[in-house]
Amino acid sequence: MAKGTPIRHNKRLVRMLRLFRHIRFVGQPVTYRRNRVVLHPDGPDFFQALFGAIRSAERYILLEYYLIRNDTTGSAFAAELLDAQQRGVPVFLIYDYIGCVETPSAYFRNLTQHGIKPISFNVPSFKRGIHWFDKRDHRKMAIIDGRRAFLGGFNIGDEYAGLVSSPVKFRDVGFSITGSAVHELERIFSETWQMERDEPPRVPTGGRGPGAPRPGRANVIIVSGGPHHRSSYIRNAFLAAITSASESVLIVTPYFVPGPRIIRSLLRAVRRGVRVRILLSAKSDVPLMRLVGRSYYTALLKVGIEICEVEREVLHAKVMLIDGERTVIGSANLDQRSFHRNFEINCIIDNNSFGKQIARMLEQDFRNSRAITLADHERRGKLSQLLEKLVNLFAWFL
Repeated sequence: MAKGTPIRHNKRLVRMLRLFRHIRFVGQPVTYRRNRVVLHPDGPDFFQALFGAIRSAERYILLEYYLIRNDTTGSAFAAELLDAQQRGVPVFLIYDYIGCVETPSAYFRNLTQHGIKPISFNVPSFKRGIHWFDKRDHRKMAIIDGRRAFLGGFNIGDEYAGLVSSPVKFRDVGFSITGSAVHELERIFSETWQMERDEPPRVPTGGRGPGAPRPGRANVIIVSGGPHHRSSYIRNAFLAAITSASESVLIVTPYFVPGPRIIRSLLRAVRRGVRVRILLSAKSDVPLMRLVGRSYYTALLKVGIEICEVEREVLHAKVMLIDGERTVIGSANLDQRSFHRNFEINCIIDNNSFGKQIARMLEQDFRNSRAITLADHERRGKLSQLLEKLVNLFAWFL
C-alpha cells in the first residue's frame, strides 16, 4: 500500500458518512454493492446498447420515459418493442402525457393493439386536484429482465440519438447498471405504475430466468424524487454531494436554477478550497431557462467558480462529479422543477473507475466549450440584465 493511502481512505470514509447523513430519505439510505456500471457517453452508443438489450430480453421489459417522438429513433424503438412482444416478452411502458403531447396517439394505439401495455402519466384532470396539473414524470429508465437497467438523460428521439445536425443535436449522457440496484429501480417503476393504474404491473414471476449477472465493484445509491415526498430528495442528494467534496466539484446541467441552498453550498465549497466548475448550455430548447441561469453567473464568477458554455450542441446531460470519484447522474436537472415538481431518478455511483471515465469525458466537453469570464459577462448589456431579473421572478414555475 502506498504511503498516505490510509489517510486518504479515512478522509474518504468521513466524506461518505457526511454524504449519507445529509440525504434525508424516509429510512436510512441503502447502498447497493457490487454493481456493474457502464457509461454510454453519447447517443449512438446508448441507443445501440439499449436496442441490443431489448433484443436479448427473455422475461419482461419495463420502460419509463418523459418524451418519445414519432421519428426515426421513435419508430425503431417501437419496432424493437413490438418484436419483443411478438416473441412472448411482455412490455410495460409509462410515458408522460405532456412530454408526449406532440406524439400522435396512433403511435401508442399501435403498441396497445399488439399487446404492449402503455400508460400515460398524469393526464390532465381534476381527479387529483389542480395542484397536480404541473406534475410530470421526467424519468428516463429501461429495465430488462430485472437484471439490467438503462438510465440517464436520453429521451427517445432523433436529437438524442445523434441523427440530426449539430445546431439542434443534443449532447447527452447515459449509463447502464447490472446488479442488486436494479431491484430498487423495479420497485420504483411498480410504484409509479400503481399510482396511475391502482394496481401493480403484472410482471412475470417464477420460472427460470437468466443466470446471475457477473458482479462489479460499484456501490450505488438510488435517489428517487417526486412531488409526493415532503422533502426534495433530489435536492438533498445534490447538497450532500457538494458538502462531501474536499477537492473538486464538476457540474453539468442544461437548466440551472439551483436556488439559494445550492448556491450557498457551492460558495462554502469554494471557501474550503474546493475547485468548482460548471458546464452549461449556450443554446437551449427553453430560452427562458438560459436567461435565469445566467442571472447567477456574477455571484459565482466573483468567488472563483469556473463557468463554461457548450456552443456546438444543445446540452442535455445531467452529471455531477465529486473529487473525481463519486458521480451523481440521472434524469434530474439542477433546477426547481426537478427538485419539487417532477418525478426524477438519479444514481449516486461510488466507483473510481467509473469516476475516471466521467472525468475524461467531461474534460473533453469543457475543452470544447467557451469559458465565461466576469468581464465578458458584465458586458452583456442592460437589456439582458433586465430580462434576467424579470424572468427570475418566475423561475420556480419554468
